[in-house]
Amino acid sequence: MTATLAADDVASAQPAAKRRVRLRSPGMIGPLVIIGLYLLAAVIGPALVPYDPITTPLTDRLKPPGAVTSTGGTALLGTDALGRDLFGQIIHGARTSVIIGVSVVLISLGVGVLIGAVAGFRGGWVDAVLARCIDILQAFPGLVLAIVIAGIFARSLLLVIIALSVTNWISFARVTRGVVLTLRERYWVDAARLMGVPGPLLLIRHVLPFTAGPLVAMATLEFALVVLAEAGLSFLGIGLPSSIVSWGQTVAAGRAYLATAWWISAWPGLALSVLVVSVGILGDQLTARFGRARSR
Repeated sequence: MTATLAADDVASAQPAAKRRVRLRSPGMIGPLVIIGLYLLAAVIGPALVPYDPITTPLTDRLKPPGAVTSTGGTALLGTDALGRDLFGQIIHGARTSVIIGVSVVLISLGVGVLIGAVAGFRGGWVDAVLARCIDILQAFPGLVLAIVIAGIFARSLLLVIIALSVTNWISFARVTRGVVLTLRERYWVDAARLMGVPGPLLLIRHVLPFTAGPLVAMATLEFALVVLAEAGLSFLGIGLPSSIVSWGQTVAAGRAYLATAWWISAWPGLALSVLVVSVGILGDQLTARFGRARSR
């Protein structure tokens, strides 16, 4: 009896050990460290690296990386055509990207989970109507619609967040609806229903917790897409105003100097690429992990 219990304990401990090994693998740790550095730069970086996007010290224009500025400081990554420090632009641009990415993902997550959960749990004509609305909205290219919205109204941080959230919730709604449809007839849900648990409480306590894994994995991927979309809008000149630092604006400002001052576009472009790739890798890892968990 003791030997059997010991064997069961070892067997039950093996999956947990395997999960710990996977969490410590370079495929997860590397992106997490890089994303953590970006978050740290976004949170405390602007306090340590002051930067004024309006001030244009023209005497320091087009300084190469490591050059000494007129104030006696060092331009670590060089300056742009208006003499503004690129290192400060990257640090403050990180905060802008994180704020927009997190805001859009949270708004899209809230709207998508609400609509998807109601559609999947209620079923019937409610599910049919909401599902058809989701299909119709998905036919519209999200980025094109964001460009139209951003181009009509005056540029602002709030407008960019709204423009990118208009269709971004659809993927969250589809995933939530699919998971809820597979869970609403499970035995524990039926048992809770027989015990008289109200529908909303039944959905919140016994169904929605199982959607957390897939939604977290999707949120990471959507965050990368939102950051890239915001940079694209700012690159086109219809995103954020000039008073707010954006990597897309900096890349666009350096287009005319690619041959003589490559660093203006190179550094913010590299910062954007590293963040998007790292978040994408983390999202792929989480998606694969939760996919294997659901298949067991």
